[in-house]
Amino acid sequence: MREAQFLKENADKWKQYEMELEQPHNPDRLADNFIDLTDDVAYSRTFYPKSKTSKYLNGLAASFHQKIYKNKKEQRSRIWNFWQFELPYLFGFYRRQFAYAFLFFLVFCAIGALSAKYDENFIRLILGDGYVNMTNENIERGDPFGVYKKGDSLNMFSMIAFNNIRVAFIAYMLGATFGIGTLWLLLSNGMMLGSFQYYFFSKGLGFKSITVIFIHGTLEIWSIVIAGAAGLILGNSLLFPGTYARGVSLVKGGRDGLKIVFGLIPFFITAAFLEGFVTRYDRMPLWLSLSILGASLLFITWYFFLYPIWLHRQIASSNKQIKPVTSNQNFTAWLNQKLSSEK
Repeated sequence: MREAQFLKENADKWKQYEMELEQPHNPDRLADNFIDLTDDVAYSRTFYPKSKTSKYLNGLAASFHQKIYKNKKEQRSRIWNFWQFELPYLFGFYRRQFAYAFLFFLVFCAIGALSAKYDENFIRLILGDGYVNMTNENIERGDPFGVYKKGDSLNMFSMIAFNNIRVAFIAYMLGATFGIGTLWLLLSNGMMLGSFQYYFFSKGLGFKSITVIFIHGTLEIWSIVIAGAAGLILGNSLLFPGTYARGVSLVKGGRDGLKIVFGLIPFFITAAFLEGFVTRYDRMPLWLSLSILGASLLFITWYFFLYPIWLHRQIASSNKQIKPVTSNQNFTAWLNQKLSSEK
């Protein structure tokens, strides 16, 4: 469509939107107009990126955005809304990056396990002589997981939580290297896990290692993978800006990736608590160990997969003119509608 035709078909509608901004408004009407306007903005920026039309629509959309937030009372449950709606929305929106991060990690784990199988020195290279010698001694004493019983539980919890959160932020920031640094971190952690697990399987302790170590490892490892995905989101925003200017794409990808990493903090704290206070009881009943492990897997499946899919379907069904949800602005409008209806 030529720009003149685009203007002719929509000019009256945009003028009406401008008039409604200056009048007392219905929150639902304001949100509907904003959603419709974002479609026009996206179309204009795609086909007329440097035109006055695009600049005008960007300004009008910004006015709607400010109006929505100016009139939205901050909820005491703002933090809860972040984990209830915003974070799961991002999980669904960036599911492709999560899938890539998970697949890369699995491949790196397999490489680590195979390398350990065919090169007996590889385990020592990855895990270190000190750790391997100590674990061998623990196995000979009949206490293969004695490393988790050393030291004070609270100190262990604090150090592990801090280290894992630090690694997560590093994985995210390395995304600025066009994702190469993030992949390197996933590689090092994946190969470490693969060789680590092969080591215990080679000692006949494979199943036991899963029922003990994965009490905390399920949440911990998955959170590292998601942090890697946040880094890939940042790298992808640099490499493939799409219809956005590269700077705009970087800001958007960087903001969303950072939200994801911040959202992982409770999961890292939970994993550190389990490692510091629970994993040390390696002789707990098998049913209890499997229950903790199963609960972690069920939570991951629900919160990172099933709930985001359901949430995106809810947003799409409430904004039927959008097929599918293609912008964080659509989510913002949907959330404002939801919160307004709950007041």
